[in-house]
Amino acid sequence: MPSGRLKPMATLHLICGLPGSGKTTLARKLEEEGAGLRLSPDDWMLAMGFNFYDKAPRARIEQLQWQLAQRLLAEGMSVILENGFWSRKEREAYRATARALGAGTRLHYLSVPIEELQRRIIERNRDAPAEAVVNPRDLRAWQRVFQPPAEAELEDQSNSRSD
Repeated sequence: MPSGRLKPMATLHLICGLPGSGKTTLARKLEEEGAGLRLSPDDWMLAMGFNFYDKAPRARIEQLQWQLAQRLLAEGMSVILENGFWSRKEREAYRATARALGAGTRLHYLSVPIEELQRRIIERNRDAPAEAVVNPRDLRAWQRVFQPPAEAELEDQSNSRSD
């Protein structure tokens, strides 16, 4: 006979921000605190020897990680994705899929001034392998295409269960 207890609700954590904003630091902290399994495209890119600027392998890795994340969410396990989530459309699609799987979502937005992002990237590049070096001058162009979450998007943290 069922106990009537609900299993804990899985949560999809979306880590949103530009390079150097602290996505990996936050994702690792969340994982250490037990918030879910961290999936990092950058980690997989490095492990396979791909350059961070190689778009085709990055897209494929993100697709594979998203497929894995969906399976985990459907099984009731929480997941942390640190893809950056630069567009509102992308964030909405991930959140809609997570909700359809019965999972909650949480958007973590890291807003950092461009000068600080550049400083952090220059510092990080000093010890980075060649394939992980990011050109700090690219940040201004990326900032123009990045769509910061609106206040309503940040307030819509669907982690409640209605049943």
